[in-house]
Amino acid sequence: MDDRNRPLYMIGVAAQLAGVHPQTLRVYEQKGLVTPQRTSGNTRMYSQADIERLELINELTSEGINLAGVIRILDLQGRLDTRDEEIDDLHRKVRRLADRVHELETRANVTALMLPEPAVSAKDVSSHQDTSGYQEGSFYQDTSPFRW
Repeated sequence: MDDRNRPLYMIGVAAQLAGVHPQTLRVYEQKGLVTPQRTSGNTRMYSQADIERLELINELTSEGINLAGVIRILDLQGRLDTRDEEIDDLHRKVRRLADRVHELETRANVTALMLPEPAVSAKDVSSHQDTSGYQEGSFYQDTSPFRW
């Protein structure tokens, strides 16, 4: 558990930090806006992350958004955070795969450099098409306008 999620504050302190009445925290809990952890004696304990969430709820309600709207906004924010984590995870996987592809390409290039050159066979030479314009037999033909 990271420090932001460590339960530190009882309801009175949490209410004071969030700037609301303790009864408001109970209502928020009842509506599912915040879920404090509980001690073995069933005392509500709020974390710093809970306090930050309560501050956001206060900000949204002070802008005129009702609790149903706040619930929807927080749900969408949670979904967005989840998608962001998934995207970050996918970026890491793509980076690892790109690194692996690069590694395999490098190995293939090194292997190709270490292999001996293939021998040229007579078949390869005879099947090669000449693009130089040379025609067989023309080398020995006298094309000079001067006759000796």
